[in-house]
Amino acid sequence: MYDYIIVGAGSAGCVLANRLSADPANQVLLLEAGKKDSSPFIHMPAGVGQLIQGKTYNWAFDTAPEPALGDRRLYWPRGKGLGGSSSINGMVYIRGHAQDYDRWRQLGNEGWSYEEVLPYFRKSMNQERGEDAFHGVGGPLNVKDGHASLGSHSMFIEAAQEAGYPYNPDFNGVEQEGVGPYQLTKIGNERCSAARGYLTPVLDRENLTVITGAHLERVLFEGKRACGVQVSVSGNSSTEEAAREVIICAGAVQSPQLLMLSGIGSREELAAHGIDCLHDLPGVGKNLQDHLDVVIQYHCKDGNLTLDKYVKLYKLPYHLVRYLLFKDGRATENPLEAGGFVKTRPDLEVPDLQLHFIPVFMIDHGRQRGPGPGMCLHVCQLRPESRGEITISSNDPFAAPVIKANYLSEPGDLEVLVEGVKIARRIFATEVFRPVLGEEFEQSRDAQTDDEIKDFIRQYAETIYHPVGTCKMGHDDMAVVDARLRVRGIERLRVVDASVMPTLVGGNTNAPTIMIAEKAAEMIMGDNAYEAD
Repeated sequence: MYDYIIVGAGSAGCVLANRLSADPANQVLLLEAGKKDSSPFIHMPAGVGQLIQGKTYNWAFDTAPEPALGDRRLYWPRGKGLGGSSSINGMVYIRGHAQDYDRWRQLGNEGWSYEEVLPYFRKSMNQERGEDAFHGVGGPLNVKDGHASLGSHSMFIEAAQEAGYPYNPDFNGVEQEGVGPYQLTKIGNERCSAARGYLTPVLDRENLTVITGAHLERVLFEGKRACGVQVSVSGNSSTEEAAREVIICAGAVQSPQLLMLSGIGSREELAAHGIDCLHDLPGVGKNLQDHLDVVIQYHCKDGNLTLDKYVKLYKLPYHLVRYLLFKDGRATENPLEAGGFVKTRPDLEVPDLQLHFIPVFMIDHGRQRGPGPGMCLHVCQLRPESRGEITISSNDPFAAPVIKANYLSEPGDLEVLVEGVKIARRIFATEVFRPVLGEEFEQSRDAQTDDEIKDFIRQYAETIYHPVGTCKMGHDDMAVVDARLRVRGIERLRVVDASVMPTLVGGNTNAPTIMIAEKAAEMIMGDNAYEAD
């Protein structure tokens, strides 16, 4: 018998395992379908390219055909293993805009305004720049400046300023708008995933049990009270009991899937797959939001400004060995060290585009090699109006869920990306870049009119890996959890991960997910202490 069973050892699950097991009176079980985070590619910052392409630490989902994107199936990498997506992501530490959280509060979610969540951001981090009103020190998640040795990152920041965008040294401080360096979740020259920061230091706690290779089959209930889980480990099915709570932390794709497999969701949808409906909750899996991204790329005349010569296949073993032996060299660098937040119109209150600069060609998520040295700028629309859904294909817990992102179903989303393409071109056309850049890459080169740019976007746009919202918190009929992240209508069951976000934040989603889990841990302990009294 455990007090708490946590399903999923991704970013949120690692936080909860740490915080809940800090009280030795709590017996905590953490279940993870993937493996331990033992691969050197996880801890090596430059290893992200290998992780995105592989399937060992990556669920490697594909969406259903996307109607507005030429019926393409888009590749959706999601982390699989200790640390979840924080073990395979680009390590960029971004929170989003303060107004994102104020909007959550305005939607009726008490306790989720920016002023109220800021302490949890601060609590989670160890900011190497030092402590201030926006940043904390001493937390498990190490946040530091990059140390790119290539001059192209600085060139991008200078070029973007020439194009009219202000310099911003801290996107997580007073103001988000502008261009500048990204801070990274690194410790020394290694990745600081949620597993590295939160879980690894406490694995020796006697009251914490971690089981990898544990695939949840369903949550178990007594009436409408969660009492445990049925889980498959190495092909053997068993049950584990929870005296206090079951907490699902499987992410925006799989948390709704697990709820549906357990009989919580739309009654009609569950019946179609032969699942008895325990609780009719039609919002499960709905409200899916994601950042759609398009990449503008240019050939580069000076290969010394790009990563091209360092990612050649015959050089990769050298960089790996150097990293393993000395923890230095190019393998310790992150290609995502500069970017920005800009507006497509001056009258907007907050930026509606995010830029990620990478000094190498990026084709099909890096799974295809570029034609020589190149530079690219990812342009991502921050606040899409389009909404999709996660559904299930069967009652088989080992079957992949069905992802219907429904990108560009709202016409305004496409208009924002068209302006984003123009902004990227203006930055690359500055005097800073002019001496070193050649032609624009062929995918977008001939797309000049707005209609041609729209066709280019439909043909080549991809996810930038920020799905949220499929178990949203709120009070309306489509809300899945309340403001304390308890599943509505069910006792002792919570969802804690990016799926609870009612709206997508304007930025990368890992830091917000860690914040959500920090706040959830405090709520869980508070609620259970109150019940005990």
